[in-house]
Amino acid sequence: MRAPACEESTAAPPERLREWLPGAAGRRLIAAEEALLRRFVEGLFGYYLVSVEGLGADLRPLHECPVRHKLRLAPSEEEGGDIVARAEQLPLRSDTIDAVVLHHSLDFSADPHLVLREVERVLIAEGRVVILGFNPFSLWGVWRLLLRGRSTGPWCGHFLSYRRVVDWLGLLGFDVEYTDVAAFVPPLPQRWEGRFAGVERLARRYLPMFAGVYVIRAVKRVSTVTPVRLRWQALRVFSPSGAMEPTAGRQNMGKGARR
Repeated sequence: MRAPACEESTAAPPERLREWLPGAAGRRLIAAEEALLRRFVEGLFGYYLVSVEGLGADLRPLHECPVRHKLRLAPSEEEGGDIVARAEQLPLRSDTIDAVVLHHSLDFSADPHLVLREVERVLIAEGRVVILGFNPFSLWGVWRLLLRGRSTGPWCGHFLSYRRVVDWLGLLGFDVEYTDVAAFVPPLPQRWEGRFAGVERLARRYLPMFAGVYVIRAVKRVSTVTPVRLRWQALRVFSPSGAMEPTAGRQNMGKGARR
């Protein structure tokens, strides 16, 4: 299942998106996401964590994560990642990574479902994936519809709904552990920010489904096959001639009939 992404149809955001991040709206977004991400990664552990960049931001909570080795995967050398590759083709061995963070990687991927399949492949059993995504059913989604023809900001990406991502995770054998939301206020100019200070708190409590950003943490489950053992007493015994031997009840019935 493919969804149209940016004009380049890769996981790499366009140049204007990287220019949008240092602005007021971009800084507020990253600050809100880092506050969420800090709670989601503090419980992660293991040897390897891979951050797959979508917005090209170096998130500070990942450096504080207790996982021993952290690697950043970026689509181009300009992003400054440890690994340069596409999210749809992770150059990692199967069953070797303890945790993967997808920072809007699905929003800017030509094939977001393939990205999730790659994540499932490289994660170990009971490994975790943390997904940050834009909610299309929010004021950020309205901004995207209004500015869809422009390549500035994140509006060229395809916003995937929380429900769709959760359904994909379920099909791949993941169980959702935690979810949270943020960024209810649309990306307005900084001079308007103070007028919506109370909106974030109230909307988070009463209207979480309209948040601009959601975070999902899911665990990879590996089902084990338990062989079914039949009870020997329940097996029917056949004679060499192929006829079924009479049970004890039928034998008694036959004796009674002869009498």
